[in-house]
Order: sequence, then structure tokens, then C-alpha cells
Amino acid sequence: MPTTFAARLSVVAPSATLAVNARAAELRSRGIDVVAFGVGEPDFEPPAFVLQAAKDAIDAGCSKYTAVTGIAPLKKAIADDCLRRRGHRPNESQITVSVGAKHVLFNLAIALYEPGDEVILPKPAWVSYPEQVRMMGGTPVLVDTRAEDGFRLTAEQLKGALSPKTKAIVICSPSNPTGTGYTRDEWLQLLEVVRTSDCWLIVDEIYASLVYDGFVAESPYTLAPDLRDRIVVVDGVSKSHAMTGWRIGWSISPQPLASALDVVQGQSTTNATAVAQHAAVAALNGPREALEEMRKTFEGRRNLLCDGLAAIPGIACRRPEGAFYAFADVRGLLGKSYTTDGGDVLLADDDAVVKYLLDVAHVAVVPGSAFYAPGFVRFSYATSDARIREGLTRIERAVAALH
Repeated sequence: MPTTFAARLSVVAPSATLAVNARAAELRSRGIDVVAFGVGEPDFEPPAFVLQAAKDAIDAGCSKYTAVTGIAPLKKAIADDCLRRRGHRPNESQITVSVGAKHVLFNLAIALYEPGDEVILPKPAWVSYPEQVRMMGGTPVLVDTRAEDGFRLTAEQLKGALSPKTKAIVICSPSNPTGTGYTRDEWLQLLEVVRTSDCWLIVDEIYASLVYDGFVAESPYTLAPDLRDRIVVVDGVSKSHAMTGWRIGWSISPQPLASALDVVQGQSTTNATAVAQHAAVAALNGPREALEEMRKTFEGRRNLLCDGLAAIPGIACRRPEGAFYAFADVRGLLGKSYTTDGGDVLLADDDAVVKYLLDVAHVAVVPGSAFYAPGFVRFSYATSDARIREGLTRIERAVAALH
């Protein structure tokens, strides 16, 4: 059997999030109760009217191919939603519906990135952003941000990272993994720098409806109409409507790029699942009361988790503006040890902290080093208050046992 694979795979790292989930699943298979703070997935079901729309679509015989880039009712719903949220209605031909937002980003990578290109990514960075750049032969330019600045890329940092090779800048707001959101003024400063270049600006707004404390998730698509010929908005219903498994995401891009994405997708997946597209139409056009309740629930969970973590010696944690992640600083635990049958084990880095919490406390989290932020740990609070409290109790007990 041949064992030679494409060279591009040699530069791609596997997902650390999925690795943690796999280890947690293995513990559960042995009957061990694991408190899961690892997966970035709402624990809610989609609203009832979304489920009903899917059932109705099945009954109506929606089981055939659709247009490559999405059904007309969904494109209309996306355009209308963009008008409501961003103050501008794109032409429906600028919308490409794909198999989730990750697929959108992968299609963009195929359409835009070439060997020699540079793509600017503020770090901490979601695990797939740099890997998709590398897969296409490009170079991710990972720019340090500081915890004391809320992990925000500054205009000065962006200016310093730009080069003649810069093909794109990718910014997620609110962010995975930090939950950081950019304010209007912060965006305006960044956009002034973008105007000095001819690169693309890709804004991942998949978490933009999950914001707290009155924070407003501003969009460059709204703030910089003069740059819309090179701004791409990435969005979807996975997080906002608890529809992760339905795999519906989309891009809003300038017409030439949308046409290129049509070609890319036409030679790969073709259309996103027909029934899921009809469910997404209902999601975007339906009432928002259930979504607001979900948002409020996440806000309460954020407060519970962040306050609880901050009260544990050796851990610091800021309250993020959005998403459902807390990015905790565990550098205060490094250098401590715990005792096993084989002797003392040193917590040398965040990977060791994650292993300790999983194996000893049975709490699953993701190491910050997976996001290019060593010394930190990502917690997802997409779980119940009761499980958050249980997890905090276990972590507190585990930390107290260190010496």
C-alpha cells in the first residue's frame, strides 16, 4: 500500500481541540465523569421553528442538489440579515453559502493564497487559520497581542506586520479563543492602516451576536464602505442559533471573489445540504426571543466561570466581550508539582496543566499553546451552571493539591 502523502500535509498540525475531546471521550468510555470545557459548541438545541422548517423541507421533498452557492431564499435571508446588522444590503450574487464557516475560510484560502503570500493573524489565533494558510503554501504572520490590552491587535502592530507580500489580514471579533471584541474606535484605527495596503481584510463574525455587558460588535463592512471591494465577511448560524452540526456558513465578498468561490466550491462539495439550507432560512427570518435567552444564559455563565477562575490562586481571567470562551492565564501554576506513583511531576507549561486537569481533576480544557499563546488555557462555557460549578470545584481542589 502506498504511504507517500502530499507534501502540504507535512506543514499542517492536527487540531488540539479535537485531541482534547478525543482524550476526554476515552475517559468517559471508562465510566469517568469528565467536565468538558473544551468544545466550542452551544449546548442548546436550535429553536423549535428551525427544527420544524427542516421537517417541512423533508416532507416537501428537498432532497436534491441546489445551486452551488445556495438557494435563493437563503441568500435573500442573508442579505436582509446583513442589512439589519451592518446597515448595507449586498447583492445576493455576492453571497456564497458553504458547509459551515470553516469551509468558507478554506474556500477563501484556496481562492486567495499562493506560495510566497503572507497572511496576518493576531495571536492568540484560532487553530485553523494558520494551518489553512500553510496548506496553500503561504506564510502565516502571527502578531503578538498582550493580555493587558485585551488581546487586541493595535494599529501600530498591524502597520509593522504589513509587507509587500501581505495577501490578507484575518481578524475574528469576538474572538476564538479569547472572546475579545473590537470597539468602533479600535476598528477605525485598524482600517486606516488597511487603507495603506492593497490586501484583503477577512473578518470572521461568527460570534458577533453573542456579546455581553452592552458591547456592540461593530463590523468593518459597516465602518468602511470604501473598502468593501476587498472586505470579506464570514458568518453562519452555527453559534448564533446552536446549529453547529447543520454546517451552514457563508461569505459576503466582492463579486469577482464570489465568482471565484463558486468555481472552487463547484469542484469540491457543490452545495451545502439542502434541508439544512431551508432550516437556516427559518433561523434568519424567525423570531429572536429564544436567541436572546441563549445570549443571556451565556452571559451568566461567563460571569460564573470567569469570577470562579479568578478566585483560584495561580489563575487569572478577564471577562471577555463575547463568544463563549474564557482565556485563563495559568502561568501562576507553572513550576508547581504534583505527586504520582512514579514520583513528582512538574507543571512545566500549559500542556502539562491541561494534562493534570484532565487526568487528575477530570476537567477538559484546551492548552493556550494550541492558539500560539503558551501559559494560557481556553475554557468554553457552553455548558450548564451546574457543570461549571462542578468544574470549578474540581479545579480548585486540584490546584490546592499542588506543591
